[in-house]
Amino acid sequence: MCVNNSNRVEHFSSHETTIRVSNTTTTTTTSMEMEIHSVCLPPKQTTLQKLKHKLTEVFFPDDPLYRFKNQTWCKKLLLGLQFFFPIFQWGPEYNLSLLRSDVISGLTIASLAIPQGISYAKLANLPPIIGLYSSFVPPLIYSNLGSSRHLAVGPVSIASLVMGSMLSETVSFTQDPILYLKLAFTATFFAGLFQASLGLLRLGFVIDFLSKATLVGFMAGAAIIVSLQQLKGLLGIVHFTTRMQLIPVMSSVFKHKNEWSWQTIVMGLSFLVFLLITRNISMRKPKLFWVSAAAPLTSVIISTILVFCLKSKAHGISVIGNLPKGLNPPSSNMLYFNGQYLGLAIKTGLVTGILSLTEGIAVGRTFAALQNYQVDGNKEMMAIGFMNMAGSCTSCFVTTGSFSRSAINYNAGAQTAVSNIIMAATVLVTLLFLMPLFHYTPNVILASIIITAVIGLIDYQAAFRLWKVDKLDFLACLCSFFGVLFISVPLGLGIAVGVSVFKILLHVTRPNTVVLGNIPGTQLYQSLNRYKETLRIPSFLILAIESPMYFANCTYLQERILRWVREEEERVKANNENTLNYVILDMTAVTAIDTSGIEMVCELQKMLDKRSLQIVLANPTGNVMEKLHKSKVLESFESNSLYITVGEAITDITTTWKAQP
Repeated sequence: MCVNNSNRVEHFSSHETTIRVSNTTTTTTTSMEMEIHSVCLPPKQTTLQKLKHKLTEVFFPDDPLYRFKNQTWCKKLLLGLQFFFPIFQWGPEYNLSLLRSDVISGLTIASLAIPQGISYAKLANLPPIIGLYSSFVPPLIYSNLGSSRHLAVGPVSIASLVMGSMLSETVSFTQDPILYLKLAFTATFFAGLFQASLGLLRLGFVIDFLSKATLVGFMAGAAIIVSLQQLKGLLGIVHFTTRMQLIPVMSSVFKHKNEWSWQTIVMGLSFLVFLLITRNISMRKPKLFWVSAAAPLTSVIISTILVFCLKSKAHGISVIGNLPKGLNPPSSNMLYFNGQYLGLAIKTGLVTGILSLTEGIAVGRTFAALQNYQVDGNKEMMAIGFMNMAGSCTSCFVTTGSFSRSAINYNAGAQTAVSNIIMAATVLVTLLFLMPLFHYTPNVILASIIITAVIGLIDYQAAFRLWKVDKLDFLACLCSFFGVLFISVPLGLGIAVGVSVFKILLHVTRPNTVVLGNIPGTQLYQSLNRYKETLRIPSFLILAIESPMYFANCTYLQERILRWVREEEERVKANNENTLNYVILDMTAVTAIDTSGIEMVCELQKMLDKRSLQIVLANPTGNVMEKLHKSKVLESFESNSLYITVGEAITDITTTWKAQP
């Protein structure tokens, strides 16, 4: 159905004679012709059809069921297994050549995962063995459910820091370690439940509120806090603050100067320099990735041997102590589902769940892009969620894809998720047979490993790019950064998300409007400020609205349009030009309109009519056109008030002027 207010088809040219007879224009042209098109309504749909289309676009933009169309039941069953368990997709084609690459990469990341797992467990104020447990079960589950070939799964610094800081604010991990451990497992369960729910319900857009700018500032602030917290181990301090803010941490460092151990400081700085040098070598020469990958485990081995040999003289160096051998003990009986701390566990789980999910998906997509394959975000949410739920029942805390380990996994030549299985098998051997070897491992080495790992999270170049490109994004970055440093990790994140939401509201409530002009010799109409060659059309004010018209911005749009009209009338009067007669609204970018927006159009039309100005709508989208038609707003408009382009509107109106006696 087409809305044709003039019931005519017109042709025009710069040299023509026009005769109008019974609403039809006959034109004799000597040059270029243009047909004036009618504005059509979209195909008619029922409310149910519209709702189905809208829900499909919101929850299924990737059309995940397209592979099941026109398939036999057997084929659909196989595709279903491949959909939920990607291992069935690449498993049948697996061969020895792929296995060789995965074994090398799996052993390589295991050499990094073991010391990092122990370190990150201590960062979360958990027993070191929990870090190794978390490097065994979750990778096995992810290798069956995940869609990334290169994601290396395990504990990560940011989630560990957030869990440790949020739980320790209420429960002391030294005075009540059992309760603290229960809350850690429970928070992990709720993190997994939240992540899996997002994937099952296809609500992944929730994590998009953590913008790139927010994460840059948050990770930089968290990296500094993590590094400062490691001064406890690096200096050998026994009594140290559990708070995570910059000022309390630095105050605690200098308050306990009497506890500093020179042996610990010498060993810590020596290995920290060694780790930083190896990291720098691998960054400059990616082919030498194995140098930084092997450095943490090498540091653990050498430092352990040194402490063992000098144990009679190195009393000032604290060590990990006894670690129990054996597989992950079940912990489902330790989940805390009632009591006064349940709210704390749920809140911690939600925050750590969002952070770990964001990091895991971002890392997976980064390396998938390098190898030109696709990572399904919803599958990743379900995989990470289910592995955390299973992990909470097997003595694990929050895990996700680690950027540092995934980078090494990628550079080592990993081909499939089997590299995670190889890593888990290596951790299994360690748990069963090698635990006594870690008895004399100094805590200062774990601090050095953590500092080396988190330094890479401080991306000052990204912050500089934000400043150059978008000042509001840079503000969100700064709020996140300083919020983490001076307030707290969760509140710093909340402030950053708040700034990001404010930015969205600012764009929605204060959309851009621009005055258009004609590029000479064309039918193109562009911004007068942007294109200096554009010319104003006498008697016309052409405005482009670059936003949907909602209740949140319709008042602003009305006021801004009236201001444009007032300024144009003043300009015309000052320059003694032709009187303003028409206001054309280019609605190309108005993708949607609600009842408030429709009311605003009605009021604007009445206001302009009182000023002897006619409003013209150009190129309303299908959704907007349908609502305008159903609301019967168009009935109050003049016959020549609706066109498919700005060019056709001006052509038709000016042609009508010429035809009038």
